[in-house]
Amino acid sequence: MLYDVIIIGGGPAGVAATVYTARKQLKTLLITDQFGGQSIVSDDIGNWIGEKNISGIDLAKKLEEHARSFPDMVTIKSPEKVTKISDNKCLDHHRECDFEVETGEGKYMGKAIILASGARHRKLKVPGEDEYNGKGVSYCSTCDAPLFKDKDVVVVGGGNSGLEAVVDLSAYATKVYLLQRGDKLSGDPVTQAQIKKNSKVEIITNAETVEILGDKMVTGLKYKDTKSGEEKELKVGGVFVEIGSVPNSEIVKGVVDIDDWGQVKIDAMHAKTSHPGIFAAGDVSNDPYKQNNISVGDGVRAALAAYSYILDLKKGSPAEG
Repeated sequence: MLYDVIIIGGGPAGVAATVYTARKQLKTLLITDQFGGQSIVSDDIGNWIGEKNISGIDLAKKLEEHARSFPDMVTIKSPEKVTKISDNKCLDHHRECDFEVETGEGKYMGKAIILASGARHRKLKVPGEDEYNGKGVSYCSTCDAPLFKDKDVVVVGGGNSGLEAVVDLSAYATKVYLLQRGDKLSGDPVTQAQIKKNSKVEIITNAETVEILGDKMVTGLKYKDTKSGEEKELKVGGVFVEIGSVPNSEIVKGVVDIDDWGQVKIDAMHAKTSHPGIFAAGDVSNDPYKQNNISVGDGVRAALAAYSYILDLKKGSPAEG
């Protein structure tokens, strides 16, 4: 089957795009490995507009419910993961098709693509990280903070996610070390002020993580003082890695332009990538503000841009008969 639009990703950007392409009567295929995006791991989201508080799981359920409310226009493939996107493919000898999207389950054809594949947690890539993942190494303080009650822990990363992890953990842990590779923290000043007043928190700057230590479970972390070159060790029962995210853009490398950080470059006004017919929205793009509410707006913009693209090429929707 030839779809008008294939949307990749079931987070806020992907679902927002789906709602709008459906309302524009575009035959839409939504492919996602799970609904909710990165926020599914959050116990308490306090900045989702219209909800004073909502959990990541509840948000994911609402997103999925909304996406599935257009059965005549939207086909959903989930859980399914896209492995490749190709252009200039043809469905058969009689109908034109611009893109082929491949997953482990099959191949799908579409006239336009909206990439809303989000991002994943960035890793330290040091010895011990993979070995002790789930055994004291965590990437989600909101998920795992209660497991570290009365323990000493370390948070690696001085940006917003690192600062928020410190706040989460300080309610449970005995001691929280915050390691920042640079000479100062980079997160929100209000949160910085909050943690600096907390007697449980010790901030260590110019600290480069060298190794995560353990014996069946995490027992410590080794870091290098980048000014003196001296290696030091912290005895902790948990390591929380909060150093940002990696855009899930591998599937379009070589197809669209990507920046040095792996983000898909877009024309922010129209969500266009460097390849006609491919649009991007949310955390996979180079929009500087990685927020759920902004991703929703990005998804809507991408959907409207895709609709205009199809009309401009005079490729009427299969929904029109």
